[in-house]
Amino acid sequence: MNHRPVNRIITTSLLVLLASVAFADDATWLQTKGTLIFQDTFDREEDGNGMKAIGNGWESATADRAPNVKQADLDDGILKIASDGKAAGHGIHIHHDAGFADGGTTLRFRFPGLNKGETFTIGHVDREMKGVHAGHLCYANLYPTSILLRDNKTGISEEKLRARRAVFLEKNEKLPPDLDALLQTKEKTVPWKADNEWHTLTLAFEGDEMRLSIDGKLVVSHRSEGFAHQSKRWLSFSAASSLWIDDVKLWKVK
Repeated sequence: MNHRPVNRIITTSLLVLLASVAFADDATWLQTKGTLIFQDTFDREEDGNGMKAIGNGWESATADRAPNVKQADLDDGILKIASDGKAAGHGIHIHHDAGFADGGTTLRFRFPGLNKGETFTIGHVDREMKGVHAGHLCYANLYPTSILLRDNKTGISEEKLRARRAVFLEKNEKLPPDLDALLQTKEKTVPWKADNEWHTLTLAFEGDEMRLSIDGKLVVSHRSEGFAHQSKRWLSFSAASSLWIDDVKLWKVK
């Protein structure tokens, strides 16, 4: 009896299975399919408190608003953020050139426990984009008890939706059902428990899907049209208070 067709089917199925396993971890997907376009281990000293003080292409968009407040400190190879929204009139916003459609970021982060309710926001901005407030594309927000993924481009930062939403927010009124339902499709929240340990975070984009993994495990994914934006020009960090970051790598798949 000729078993070759059966063997061929088994072999093909095994290859498909192995391929799916190989990219089960988004960090592996980025490293295997992508090109490393930037990395930083922060093994240097910052140069003052100005916008470009962090060095290596980073800019702190709020640094010049509070020149006497150290909001970004490079210490022992770690970017230590101490956001002072009261002094700066705005929470710290740190960004770096990125530039990809599909791809993502890997980094290590830690909530050091220096302030209550520490948060971390990571995402992308394209200031060249029209019709979207400040070019806000998409963000992952890490809170003490949850993680939120949000498509800002076609959601709350789209100028027409933003203007309509503002009318009700100013009056402290509920949003109309149609607007509320639309905006809910632009985001996804899952429970998560923050701690004060170091963790590895991977934020990946593939087509209209945004995925966030922590320590190699997928925590949340969401699909929305804004995630497919073709030029995620800036990688952006922000924090409510204290946050430590290290070993940042940016990968471009497409």
